[in-house]
Amino acid sequence: MTAAYAKERLMSVVLGPHLSEKSAITGERDKQIVFRVRRDSTKDEIRRAVELLFDVKVDGVQVVSVKGKAKRFGRTPGRRKDWKKAYVSLAEGSDINFMGAD
Repeated sequence: MTAAYAKERLMSVVLGPHLSEKSAITGERDKQIVFRVRRDSTKDEIRRAVELLFDVKVDGVQVVSVKGKAKRFGRTPGRRKDWKKAYVSLAEGSDINFMGAD
């Protein structure tokens, strides 16, 4: 795997922040940030991607695979896609500001 491919892969691992009440409480209480990530990503890839994208030091990563909900589309039963989220613990003194204000 070339270095350019590896960097491109890391840039596509983190899909975005997962904003919910639970993630806000977790962020305040445990100093963790919750991200939506690719389903085929590993903890090491997530750690390196967050460090690359946000220029912070990551202490740890916990990963949860979320099963898609069973839903009905009109008369047809179906289900939403499965997805993965990562709880990222930042090192002391590191912070990610999504709002853009300093």
